[in-house]
Amino acid sequence: MNQHDETNGPVDEQQITLRGPAELADALPYLMGFHPNDSVVMVALHGGRGRFGGRLRLGIPQSPQEWSPVAEQLAECLIKGSERRGRRPDAIVIFLCQDPAEGESSSQTMERLRPLAQRLRTACGALDVPVLEALCISDGRYWSYCCPDERCCPTEGNPLALPGTSVMAAAAAYAGIQVRGTLREMEARLMPLRTPAAAEQQRALDSAGAELVPKILDEVGRKDVARETLGLARRLMKRLSEAPVAVPSASDFDDDRLISHDEAATVILGLQDRDTRDRAAEWMEGPEAGSALRLWQALSRRCVAPYEEHAAAPLTLAGWVSWSTGDEPGARVALGLALRVDPGYTFAQLLHEACNQGLDPETLRRCLRGERRARTIRRVQRTDRSTRPRTVRRTATRPRKTPTGSARPGTTAARRRSGQASPGRRGSRDGR
Repeated sequence: MNQHDETNGPVDEQQITLRGPAELADALPYLMGFHPNDSVVMVALHGGRGRFGGRLRLGIPQSPQEWSPVAEQLAECLIKGSERRGRRPDAIVIFLCQDPAEGESSSQTMERLRPLAQRLRTACGALDVPVLEALCISDGRYWSYCCPDERCCPTEGNPLALPGTSVMAAAAAYAGIQVRGTLREMEARLMPLRTPAAAEQQRALDSAGAELVPKILDEVGRKDVARETLGLARRLMKRLSEAPVAVPSASDFDDDRLISHDEAATVILGLQDRDTRDRAAEWMEGPEAGSALRLWQALSRRCVAPYEEHAAAPLTLAGWVSWSTGDEPGARVALGLALRVDPGYTFAQLLHEACNQGLDPETLRRCLRGERRARTIRRVQRTDRSTRPRTVRRTATRPRKTPTGSARPGTTAARRRSGQASPGRRGSRDGR
């Protein structure tokens, strides 16, 4: 058995000691903010007392052939990410969370996942970081892959504590930390519609694509599409902000009702342009953040087949706003889904890594604020130039002296007699 300290705030404020696999298993939902179904979760430990640090989650690969490379990638990501923050882990805790498949018992699930746990332990050990504990959580029970003592870790597993009765539950309630259901339930709020309305949304996306894609590929047309997309998005945000907020499921239904299929299709297609998406990312704080998050979530649900990959943009924006406003669990879920529909989506990759590493989003917020401020200044300067009255500059002219009498002919004749060239003519008496 091992003891681990989990700090939910500054070290001086509150410390909780978790003793053994049972309390570690009970603490997992509070560490993540949700119950992580079908997931590998890895948590870094620091110091002699095992203070929790960075953590990451990934869906368990279905094919066992993927387990070795995935284990190596996860170990490197967590350890190297911690090092970049100047805090190399002293140890790691691993959780494998999966309910039994059809016809399978929870004990069989644990045994099926044992090779994955071993590969994760080996991958961490290869980077000189030991795995202090590896747990399997399935169907309300937990097992330790590290503890050989059947007196505390029997082969049939141990039941998890009743919800709300563990030491971590008490501390989380005191700190105001909530567990928002399961990962599956959180993902369902962002998944494409499965109602009869999906067919209408697909037709709207087909029509919008035929109209907007050629414009996006044109330099001038792309700017027009960006302006129209951002303008429509702002109007939709205003519409959502004026609607009353209900419980999450009812709120999602109301938001879907407030946005037409054509409006959703127009914004979804417009957000496929990177510059337009980056402009939309500026709505990440203050009064704009709440309505922007609701809009991005609603648009994610409108990316019906065969437009699932288009959801990467609104999902990433939803993850960014969640992270920016302090909702790390919501950010991880949205960004994880964005990478599921488009694993190569760079913006989601960067945000997901930064969020998992526990970085401060303020750095990116400052950058976006600066972009917005600079664009505002440029717009004001253009407006000033266009409205400034034009002044006509008078060109000073010197009065021309007009010769009197026969002075002009006489002067010309004198030049001819002396052999001088007349003004404007080239050459001289010898023809050059």
